Amino acid sequence: MSRKIVGPFNRVEGDLEVQLDIKDNRVQDAWVVSPLYRGFEQILHGKDPNDALVYTPRICGICSVSQSVATARALADAQGISMSPNGSIATNLILGNENVADHLTHFYLFFMPDFARNVYSGKSWFDLIQRRFKAVSGSATKEILPPRAEFLHLMGLLAGKWPHSLAIQPGGTTRSIAIQEKIRIQSILQNFRRFLEQTLFADNLEAIIDLKSQQELDNWLDTQNQKTNPGDFAHFLNLAHDLNLCELGRASDIFMSYGAYEKDDSHLFLRGVWDKQLVEFNPDTISEDISHSWMDHQNQAAHPYKGVTIPLADKSNAYTWCKAPRLDNQVVEVGALARQMVNGHPLIRDLVQQSGGNVRNRVIARLMEIAQVTIAMQNWIGEIKIKEPYCEHGKMPDEAQGFGLVEAARGSLGHWIRVKKGRILNYQIVAPTTWNFSPRDINGVRGALEQALLNAPVMEGEKNPVAVQHIVRSFDPCMVCTVH
Repeated sequence: MSRKIVGPFNRVEGDLEVQLDIKDNRVQDAWVVSPLYRGFEQILHGKDPNDALVYTPRICGICSVSQSVATARALADAQGISMSPNGSIATNLILGNENVADHLTHFYLFFMPDFARNVYSGKSWFDLIQRRFKAVSGSATKEILPPRAEFLHLMGLLAGKWPHSLAIQPGGTTRSIAIQEKIRIQSILQNFRRFLEQTLFADNLEAIIDLKSQQELDNWLDTQNQKTNPGDFAHFLNLAHDLNLCELGRASDIFMSYGAYEKDDSHLFLRGVWDKQLVEFNPDTISEDISHSWMDHQNQAAHPYKGVTIPLADKSNAYTWCKAPRLDNQVVEVGALARQMVNGHPLIRDLVQQSGGNVRNRVIARLMEIAQVTIAMQNWIGEIKIKEPYCEHGKMPDEAQGFGLVEAARGSLGHWIRVKKGRILNYQIVAPTTWNFSPRDINGVRGALEQALLNAPVMEGEKNPVAVQHIVRSFDPCMVCTVH
């Protein structure tokens, strides 16, 4: 048995280390370490509740909108108000803009470059993948950055700026748009869709969304492989088949979604939990365990309303700053795969039924979501009613509590606030990577990534096992969001 420390990881937002026990070229055990502590939850203590709208987006520079939306919903819950119709649509457009851009960036710039490494030089697809996806110099980088930049212009039109916009409020948004801006947003979305259909999928978005089974996906891939220029989705599927990525990185296979893109008391992607079947999600059953975290002043797992975030760097038996969130004492996986499982997409359900949650299926779900949300955004902008209100107004009581749940690109994000004498008494955040990269709990049960790393192959002489990196990146970690 040998011990290996992998990290820090490049192309990951924030700091991450993974400790591995390796025997017979397989991972026997894993400990996921979040080595960066930041203290946002203590910064917020004693502040005016509305100050959270300024502080929390600065937790992260790539998913700041998600933090804004979660804060706004927590404050709205405490105030007892709802977003105006225009405000709700605009918020979904802003959030969708960030999430889709994150998915696209992850696929092209974070995930695929690992397959251009020399360790795969003997593969039949290597030359193509290296030309296309090699970090910095690959042709894909030059192709995707201009349409991505144009797509993010939508953020300026609806939110003023990105990241760290202040436009999202408990009752909606502060930025209204004129008819000319609405037309421009429609043009931006159409241009982005054209890029997706020409470059990523080499097919129309509806055809991707309509795929219903593994067999239909295989048939679609056969058709793509007969084209002179198949899309990048097909390139991924070909190498995923060759490397058996469907056998790599399986975790608990319990999936959770808070529900994504709320509008008219419903969600584009449903709220719920998938545990061999769809069951109701109950936020009261969320708890955070700190038994293996460098944290103090909490003797047992606690709901976020009652949780504390007090650092204790020399705590024995601890190995990470990350807490261990659990849903009814269970380890759950969050993210695009979880959203699609809960929402019941037939292709994703079929893939998971056959091979569980794994590297391949996580990426497919993420790309599927790009197509779905882009189409939804085209519909939402058409529903904006020019000159109607974008924001409702409320007043925070001197004593109140509330929570806000949102689906960030990487999964379920929750904010919980308690207010006393007009000031924040407690503010707790549970981020998607906190769920996926959690340590063991008091019962010794590993978190989702720790489970997914078990039995991963390690090639002779590898310093940074490429299979381990594929598994880690398949969750699209955002480490700066993990510990506050």
